[in-house]
Amino acid sequence: MRKPTPEEYSQSVYTSRYVNLVTGDDVLAELKRGLTNMQTLFSSFSEDQWNYRYAPGKWTLKELLAHMIDTERIMAYRALCIARGEKQALPGFDEETYAANGNYGKRSSAELLQEYRLVREANLLQFATFDETMLSQLGNANGKDISARAVLFVIAGHERHHLNIIQERYLSSMEK
Repeated sequence: MRKPTPEEYSQSVYTSRYVNLVTGDDVLAELKRGLTNMQTLFSSFSEDQWNYRYAPGKWTLKELLAHMIDTERIMAYRALCIARGEKQALPGFDEETYAANGNYGKRSSAELLQEYRLVREANLLQFATFDETMLSQLGNANGKDISARAVLFVIAGHERHHLNIIQERYLSSMEK
């Protein structure tokens, strides 16, 4: 699979950032690596660390992982719709509203890690069935045109973005 061309997605700040964070063309391999890396990282956290905020008003690591799960589910749905030729505009979502209504803090870290793994594994199975025609399909999500291929790169880049935030803001200020 090749990296999406600029014509396959709107050049919005977020979409461009996420697509550009993915190195190489093999997004499925990147998603598999991401699964392993995130499971290893999150499994190393103590329960106190799972509930750590690097600043007031910022998400805990538990909330951050739940946000990543929610986002991947939404993006995978978008990729499926677009790959199947859906021409109706797909809605956006407000990550802060989802976080406020997700009851993430009441969930166990083990449950969140299992959900993350299962969502990713299911998505990898689905994405592997997309052929070039499906990947090249264009649809509209959040008011912007995007290909199914670009959505897959957004998923991988979104994960990379949050891994960078964890390393730069959480781990650097967390007492281990």
